[in-house]
Amino acid sequence: MSHSPRRRVVSVLTTALFAFLLAFLFAHVEVEIEGPHGWATSLPTWRIENSWVLDLLWGGRPMTGYHAWVFPFIALFFHFPMVFRGFWSWRAQVRVIACIMLFWVAEDGLWFILNPAFGLARFNPANVPWHRHWWGPAPTDYWVFGFLCILLFALSAMPKPRTAISPKP
Repeated sequence: MSHSPRRRVVSVLTTALFAFLLAFLFAHVEVEIEGPHGWATSLPTWRIENSWVLDLLWGGRPMTGYHAWVFPFIALFFHFPMVFRGFWSWRAQVRVIACIMLFWVAEDGLWFILNPAFGLARFNPANVPWHRHWWGPAPTDYWVFGFLCILLFALSAMPKPRTAISPKP
């Protein structure tokens, strides 16, 4: 039996708000860790600065040891409810991917808003060199992943297709 449309929408909104809350808290953690030096530029970690693979898959940003560990940690963190419950479905997986996208876009944007060394006044390509590609007032990633996040949340809330019951011969 499928849940009502209202219940599916409430579920998506609640999940998105919780992912946003997690992003808000983690943004504070990263402000404390990085201070005014974004993208782990002053952390004692390894860095790969330039590579065609980074350009293709990472938006041209450097890969650091910090990010190599924190990205899979967050991805696994969002999968934990499925592991804990011993339940997996395509809809749940799609929602988890949407949560991960929302988390990283929100966390990154909140890092600038919450960081006393930045704020919105310094949120631009000149002051944020690790975001190499911008569309208007925001990095390209925000637009692309924001759109995909909304699409995936909507897909995760779609009703399950009804299966036709064929009559017995």
